[in-house]
Amino acid sequence: MIERVYTGIPGLDEILNGGIPKRNVVLLAGGPGTGKSILSYQYLYNGLVRKEPGVFVALEEHPVQVRLSMAQFGWDVTHFEEKGLFALVDSFTAGIGEAAKREKYVVRAPDDFQMLIDVLRTAIKDIGAERVVVDSVTTLYITKPALARSMVLQLKKVLSGLGCTSILVSQVSVTERGFGGPGVEHAADGIIRLDLDEINGEIKRSIIVWKMRGTAHSMKRHPFEITDKGIIIKPKEVIIVSQRRSGEVE
Repeated sequence: MIERVYTGIPGLDEILNGGIPKRNVVLLAGGPGTGKSILSYQYLYNGLVRKEPGVFVALEEHPVQVRLSMAQFGWDVTHFEEKGLFALVDSFTAGIGEAAKREKYVVRAPDDFQMLIDVLRTAIKDIGAERVVVDSVTTLYITKPALARSMVLQLKKVLSGLGCTSILVSQVSVTERGFGGPGVEHAADGIIRLDLDEINGEIKRSIIVWKMRGTAHSMKRHPFEITDKGIIIKPKEVIIVSQRRSGEVE
């Protein structure tokens, strides 16, 4: 029997045949506004409720904003932080600013990948993390795309080695067919893609699992909604998108 991590996101565990295989590193790819951060927040918070400690690596947003964004959905992580069940790695502020001075895990040089790895490793060990989210991994190699695959492989080595089941958020443009960075899709154990498409004059959200090592999964594109309680996927429904051309759906 394969050990799985139950995401708790309505519909996602169903299309993943019971959850993400333990220790997998999953690339969560999508364009702007597709719901990548929300899905990753939800994944972490559902773990905290199940007493599975989690780490969030903030590369693109101020840690204070991350906590506020989570709280908007009713996912207040502050008391989990106080209990030592949740840690936020600040790789955004470089420790500059009054709020940043109160952060426990700070990457002083955000462009130093090895420093990030060291701080992340410390945070994981300190709280015994089982779930990790890096938002977004694209920020690490956007100026050095040739290093994308090696960075994801190094992250995978650390995260899997420490027993974590992780989501790496990956940014792509709306029209891009890839998953964000050369070769990253080969380095990751799983790929989930979120999309926004115009269908009959209406914007529709959809999710598709491109690959997931260690488990069978749905091979269909499913619609989902973002509600005030987070993402809800409709596993029994299928959405059909015509071939994309110049960012438009025919």
